[in-house]
Amino acid sequence: MTFPLTLSAYVARRFAAMVLALLAALTLLVALFDLIELQRRAAARPEVSFAMVAEIAGLRLPFVMLQILPFAVLLGGIAAFWRLTRSSELIVARAAGVSAWGFLAGPVAVALLLGAIGTVGLSPLSSVLFARAERLDHAYLRSAGGLTLLTGGRLWLRQADRELDPRGVAILSGRPLLAASGQAPAARAEAGSEPAFRLAEVSVWRLSADDRPLARIEAPSARLEPGRWVLDEAVAFGADRAPAPPRPLDLPTELTPSRIEDSFASPDTLSFWSLPAFIAVLEGAGFSAVRHRLHFHGLLALPLLCAVMALVAAGFSMRPARRGGVARMVAGGVAAGFALFVLDRITGELGEAGTLPVVFAAWAPAAAGLLLALGLLLHLEDG
Repeated sequence: MTFPLTLSAYVARRFAAMVLALLAALTLLVALFDLIELQRRAAARPEVSFAMVAEIAGLRLPFVMLQILPFAVLLGGIAAFWRLTRSSELIVARAAGVSAWGFLAGPVAVALLLGAIGTVGLSPLSSVLFARAERLDHAYLRSAGGLTLLTGGRLWLRQADRELDPRGVAILSGRPLLAASGQAPAARAEAGSEPAFRLAEVSVWRLSADDRPLARIEAPSARLEPGRWVLDEAVAFGADRAPAPPRPLDLPTELTPSRIEDSFASPDTLSFWSLPAFIAVLEGAGFSAVRHRLHFHGLLALPLLCAVMALVAAGFSMRPARRGGVARMVAGGVAAGFALFVLDRITGELGEAGTLPVVFAAWAPAAAGLLLALGLLLHLEDG
């Protein structure tokens, strides 16, 4: 009993060392290409220094690491298992009666642990730094951006409105007020100050659950405060379309400046821990949360995907060298990894389009890879 456990721990150490080495090498390689691309874009902007470009590239490193983690597990696993096979260590162990399932328990556990660290630890760090990198990219390297480009300069928001109907909604439209620097107020809040989020030329449509108009509000301006919109000199039109005298009005809301910006941003800028609550707010306000739900389930599936990549690496790299065809087997493992990547992209696109259920779209690549790996290992062990 001691020998299989010792062998599994030994294989796990070799596997972990190779995976971490490949992860670092691939991350630096991708970061180098990212830095070159950012520098090319910054060439037309003399005011942007190389230090700023390097900072943006550096802030993206955790995001890049999270994206390539499954492939680092695959390539590192292929390299580790091939070296162990070439040195006859695994061949001797199997000749001594140790099943492949026995010494693969350690590497699979390492892969699961790396995937779990990526989900619960690296993802929050990646979201914070990637959001910062995106803000710097928009501010220094992109000629346009921000909320004022939405629908001809007007921002449209939808939120829950339970004052007139328990399941009612309110649709707000207005022009975001810009600061002197040209940034939206929410962007200035990220820069250090904390102004209220403001809209001008505000229109509010209050609707019932079946989209029946209940009231309309027109106001010259509105500002977002904690838990409410404050509309200045608002004119309310009731069901009879008769205007009420102008007066300040409060409209309860669960929106915040960061949530407004995040609803238009990539789900990659949101932490794994904040995604469930944010999805609930989006769906309660009537927004589509498909992209965010897909990203959340993708993070949940990451540990399984890493374990699957470890099994695929074992299935394609433990062929004895004396039997020949090793190069084709290793190339087949790399091709299988990229095939799973393509499958993940396809199912992701279909999931965002609503063609596939979100859960199926997020978990299908890992499930397909698991079936492939188990088939290969069963053939290798018992075929």
